[in-house]
Amino acid sequence: MGYRVAVVGATGNVGREMLTTLHEREFPVDDVVALASTRSIGSEVSWGEDDTLKVQALDTFSFKGIDIALFSPGAKVSAVHAPRAAAAGTVVIDNTSQFRMDPDVPLVVPEVNPKAIARYTKRNIIANPNCSTIQMVVALKPLHDIARIKRVVVATYQSVSGKGKEAMDELFTQTRAIYVNDPIKPEQFTKRIAFNVIPHIDVFMEDGSTKEEWKMVVETRKILDPDIQVSATCVRVPVFIGHAEAINVEFEDEISVERARAALKAAPGVTVIDHRVDEGYVTPQECAGEDAVFVSRIRKDPTVKHGLTLWVVADNLRKGAALNAVQIAELLDRDYLEPAEKKRLGAR
Repeated sequence: MGYRVAVVGATGNVGREMLTTLHEREFPVDDVVALASTRSIGSEVSWGEDDTLKVQALDTFSFKGIDIALFSPGAKVSAVHAPRAAAAGTVVIDNTSQFRMDPDVPLVVPEVNPKAIARYTKRNIIANPNCSTIQMVVALKPLHDIARIKRVVVATYQSVSGKGKEAMDELFTQTRAIYVNDPIKPEQFTKRIAFNVIPHIDVFMEDGSTKEEWKMVVETRKILDPDIQVSATCVRVPVFIGHAEAINVEFEDEISVERARAALKAAPGVTVIDHRVDEGYVTPQECAGEDAVFVSRIRKDPTVKHGLTLWVVADNLRKGAALNAVQIAELLDRDYLEPAEKKRLGAR
């Protein structure tokens, strides 16, 4: 007996990936509802290889009887409809930035802080972290456990899919325009993204950081350890899928490259591919469609007493969004929830 599950923002990149991941991982569902804005009513999204779901309107959906809702419609939409779903008894797993820093909402990466899920009952909402934060803390957690991290300096190389389908289309059309000498007008990005990199993701803040960089700082502290100092520079690159990060880590205690590599190899959700030869590392193109967080180029940082440098890559639509949300749902199923129908039968 399975759950009734709603996917909100089902026509977007992440929503479609959520549906794919639920099906691939055989999450126990009896019914799946695809929800989006009114302009998408009647369109279809894939459910497995052979089936499709008709998209229903989020605005008029009641959520009554829905056990779990995976949200990825944008922060402003989640701000309105996630509390409405939660009030109807649905446990919301929200992929937007809306609730991440709410002290009453757990911010969860299952490989890092699974016990935090227990606090979901305060608001019936669980927040999915930012895609770049997720892959970084998955790689940092096993190292923090053995040597305690003091400071992290990270530079990200983030694919355009993190901004949505329109951004992917813009990279494609701009690339084609360059080859045929057509004019280019940036719309999704502040500058041309084709054959370029843009050190600007989300809005600028008063201290000169962008909000994407701020997210990595505050979310890492909430998930992993409030005492860790983080400095981030987030950059959009002309890649369709897959985020990469160059991470420099300073530890309180001694940690060797060999010990770090062993800890990472033993960690859940991490795959170490670190060979000091040509092609002995993972790139975003190679991680697309994969569930793991890949760690390569593990090496000593000689400029600090206890330091390492890592190269970390993951599919931002899967582990950076959809997979993490589904893993949270799996923990709810394992430790906290029963399907509504099962509870009703048990009460008879």
